[in-house]
Amino acid sequence: MTGFMPSAMAETVGGVSATASPIANSSGSVTNQAIQVLQGPYITNTYGNGIQCQGPTLNVTPYATATASTQKPFEDYWDSPVYDMSDLNDDGVLDNPGNILYYVPTRTAQKDNYNFSLGVSATWSKPLDKKLQEQCKQAAAANIDMMNQLTANKRLDFEIARLKNCGSLMKEGISFHPNSPYYSICADVVVQNVNNIAPHAHSIPSGNRNNPNPNGGAEDLKTISIGNQ
Repeated sequence: MTGFMPSAMAETVGGVSATASPIANSSGSVTNQAIQVLQGPYITNTYGNGIQCQGPTLNVTPYATATASTQKPFEDYWDSPVYDMSDLNDDGVLDNPGNILYYVPTRTAQKDNYNFSLGVSATWSKPLDKKLQEQCKQAAAANIDMMNQLTANKRLDFEIARLKNCGSLMKEGISFHPNSPYYSICADVVVQNVNNIAPHAHSIPSGNRNNPNPNGGAEDLKTISIGNQ
């Protein structure tokens, strides 16, 4: 005799639901950090007269970043309950359903995150037209030579004017006092071929005019005849 038992799905075990109900919880955080480097213009040197030359440019940018992530309230551990799963009479029903036997300390994996980073960013730029750069440098050098020559001409005009004015004043007997702070202005000026006689005085010794000393006697006189002898 063959019999067939109807199939049944066990949904409860001792009054406790045995239906699988998986739950997966996940959490996460993503922090994006970026350093932006802005390319600046070329370094421009100006030499006057509208001459401007651009050269290679090196940009060095140091940076520092820091992040902090915390969770509040902060708990290192949590108490995980252990339930009484005893079924002493093997009737499929828990003897003490819901009874907690003890608690097991379980790490929460909760932590604070701190990050500090240092770095350097560098960019280098260079003009590609080398010929134009050389021509600009030549124009700048020529302009500098011209400015030096103009300065030398102004210096020569000043020295000649100083020479003339100091010479004219020295001919007239006018000069700075040796202790004057401006005495050195004309100290190196020499005036030549000048016969100016400065005013001066001489002392003449005076004798006894009332009693002059004789230069000789009567015997020193000679006879002088005038007319026929």
